[in-house]
Parts: sequence; structure tokens; C-alpha cells
Amino acid sequence: MYVDHLTLADYRSYESVDLPLTAGVTLFVGANGQGKTNLVEAIEYLSVLGSHRVSSEVPLVRAGAERAIVRAQVRAGLDDPRALQLEVEINPGRANRARLNRSPLSRPRELLGILRTVLFSPEDLAIIKGDPAQRRAFLDGLVVTRWPRMAGVKADYDKTLKQRNSLLKDLAGKGTRRPDPYAASTLEVWDGQLARFGAELLAARLDTLADLMPLAATAYAEIAPTNNEATAQYRTTVELPAEHSDAALEQALLAALAAQRTDELARGLTLIGPHRDDIAFELGALPAKGYASHGESWSYALALKLGAFALLQADGIEPVLVLDDVFAELDATRRQRLAERVHGAEQVLVTAAVGEDVPASLVGVRYRVSRTDGVSRQEPA
Repeated sequence: MYVDHLTLADYRSYESVDLPLTAGVTLFVGANGQGKTNLVEAIEYLSVLGSHRVSSEVPLVRAGAERAIVRAQVRAGLDDPRALQLEVEINPGRANRARLNRSPLSRPRELLGILRTVLFSPEDLAIIKGDPAQRRAFLDGLVVTRWPRMAGVKADYDKTLKQRNSLLKDLAGKGTRRPDPYAASTLEVWDGQLARFGAELLAARLDTLADLMPLAATAYAEIAPTNNEATAQYRTTVELPAEHSDAALEQALLAALAAQRTDELARGLTLIGPHRDDIAFELGALPAKGYASHGESWSYALALKLGAFALLQADGIEPVLVLDDVFAELDATRRQRLAERVHGAEQVLVTAAVGEDVPASLVGVRYRVSRTDGVSRQEPA
């Protein structure tokens, strides 16, 4: 799978872009702030319907414009000429619109699963050093990339959680006043919904983490010369059953919710469920967070993304690999090892402020990016 054409209108710093792309390696070179990352971010947006840089869509629309359009043509593979055109119209504050082969879709989520990407950027350091929400987001993103229907499950879980929290908050605010006679039965309904969607999400997370870590551990050992035993433990709010089936996990969540009922009513908050879980990444015998050096944390985050890339390949998916401003943080040995690991990908998109930071073995088509001259292809010297 690879993108062979990217078109932008009023996206970020670009009034318009019409950019042909190829399989293999493409390098975008330019000083910081010139728009390199905007190009690969747009491709990521079509893949996951979000940005790794911002949570709001407002910054994605060029200042002064009302909307932005991101469009790409995606080829099925090197030996498969089939192509699909994906398009999203980003409308901050209003519903976005999506098209597939110029035909409108009922909702943008229908695009998920067509274009798969694995992106590594400086922001991914937060997977190791940040708070639990960032580790959950990383794992959930990989879950959805593997099984796009899980985006709907996650959305249903989040909606149920919001409704349940609202009810708990309302009940907590009543204090000693007469209780709502319908509250208990209503709360039981939300318990069942939360446990059902939560069990499916939890099962997918556990399976994905178990599949990911051997591949990430191998990648870390190849990148980092010392202290290179990477492991992970999933930390959850429930006592996990021996069998990680949806049914068994649903029962475990229901039991944990019942046990925490008094505390939840007192605090007005849902204390049980995947939204409170964490992943403990470890190097050797110590947790990576708080103990790993900056270089070790960077290598670990990179290894997780390389592991994700290998996992998708093992699933029969050939994702687009995006390395956004990665090589500047690596020494010469790690740069070369990274280049060797990703060289066989169908499409690798690389951004760099200094082209010489990227090993020569990885350089293919090169574009110069600047705010004044736009995006221009450079011919090999």
C-alpha cells in the first residue's frame, strides 16, 4: 500500500498542494517551520482521522479559511494497480465530510482501514514519559489500525462512560436527599453497556500488546546496544480472568463495578474500566518511565512504532511508514540500524531539517520544502 498523489487545499500553511508521490523512500527536507510535517500529517489524517500534533481540528485549517480539504490517491500495492481516492473536508465546529472515489460517505469513519500508516515523531516520546492517557491512546490507535471496526467500539465505550459519569455525578450531588427511585435500575443499564464495550476494548488491547511486545523487544535490541531488554505489563482496574474472552472480561468488569459502587456514588465518577488502565513499559528490571535516559526513552518509543509496523505486516497489512524528524535525535549507529530495518517497506516518508542526517541507503526521491517556494522536487546530485 502506498500513496501516489496528495492534494491539499487550505490545510495548515498550504493554500494548495498538488504532489505526486511514489513507492519506496521519499524525503522532505527543509528548515523547521517550513511545512514538512504538515505534508505527512495530512496523510496520517486520512488514515486515522486525527493528528498526532493537536487534538483540535482548528489548527488544521489555514488561517483565514473556513475549511480544509485533504485528498489522496492510494494504491493497493506494488504489484496491484487498483487505486482508491480518499477525501476529507475538515470543518471545525461542524461535521466533517468524506468522499471515497468522489462519492459522499455517510460519515468519515467509513474511510478507516483503507489507508494504514505507522508514524513516528518527537511527540511519541510521551508514550514512555507521559501520562497513562498517552499510552492508552498509542495502544488504541494500533488496535483500530488492526481492526477498524474497533473505532466504533471505542466511540460507544466513550459515549457510555460519559453518560454513566453524568448519572453518578448527579447522584453524588443529591447527598442525603431522597434518592431517585429509577437511579439504581438506570445505573445497572449503564453498567451493562460499559462492561460490554469495555470487555471488547480490553480484549483487543491485551491481544495487541501481547502480539506487539516480542516485535518491539527485537527492534529495541537491534537499535540500542546496551540495556536492551524491553518488556511491558498491562495494568488494569479489574482482576483479569484466566481466559481473556469478551464474555469472561465482561463478567470481570461487572463484578468490579459492583464492588466499587459505594465509592463511585460518593465520588460521582466511574472508577472501573479501560479508561483508567495503563501500560508499564520496562527496560531490564526497571520501569522505563522515570528511569530510562532520554536516549533510551527515544529508542523505546521508536521500537514500539517499529514493532507496530512489523505487527501490521504480520497481519497481512503493508502500511505507509512515516518518520517525522526522527534521525536528528539518533547517533550515527542508530541511524544506520533504523535505515536497515525500514528499507524494505513499500513506502517510507521521511522529514528532516538536514538531509545529511538521513543515511544515504534510505534516500530516494527528495523534495525541498519552504514557505516561500513551496514543495519542489530535487534531482539527485
